[in-house]
Amino acid sequence: MNSSVIHQVFEPSIANKLELDTVLNSFDLIECHKGDTLLSEGQYASEYYFVESGFLRAYAIDTRGNDITTGFYGQGQILWEVASLFLQTPTKENIEVLQSGKLWRITLSKFQELFDTIADFRDSGRTRLVQNHVKLKQRSLSMITDKAEVRYLTLMKEHPEIFQMSTLKHIATYLGITDSSLSRIRRDIIKK
Repeated sequence: MNSSVIHQVFEPSIANKLELDTVLNSFDLIECHKGDTLLSEGQYASEYYFVESGFLRAYAIDTRGNDITTGFYGQGQILWEVASLFLQTPTKENIEVLQSGKLWRITLSKFQELFDTIADFRDSGRTRLVQNHVKLKQRSLSMITDKAEVRYLTLMKEHPEIFQMSTLKHIATYLGITDSSLSRIRRDIIKK
């Protein structure tokens, strides 16, 4: 069994070997380098990715001109700006590479072709879409109902790689706090 991310994603859900090969051959492996921008505000997303290696983040610029991190993406994760991709509207997000790596890329047109013709691909896509929606809903509720320290501890527990791959400023904005508040939370945790 191939150990690439797309094999791990699709082999368990696509039983027909010919259909699996069609899906796998629809993706291109591309390299991305630290500092690269995959998508900029105002552009239209036309492809999505699975992260084979490397680390990326999405961010938006708020009304005050501040850079606010909206997501982090590492190995095995799907990377897309779903609203721009499927609604074909200009994105408000930017996607930048924090650590060089490789991405499996598929175009929207190829995705739609597979979605229309391969039932197992369609079913696995729906499952992934629902899982991502649930995560987004949980994050939205956490930003409203959980204290900053709880959000920080949850992020550390569920995604420790973020703390190795990103700056504290990016992490702070992702948590909805200032970097000085993040420093205070970290100090308080160490004291406990």
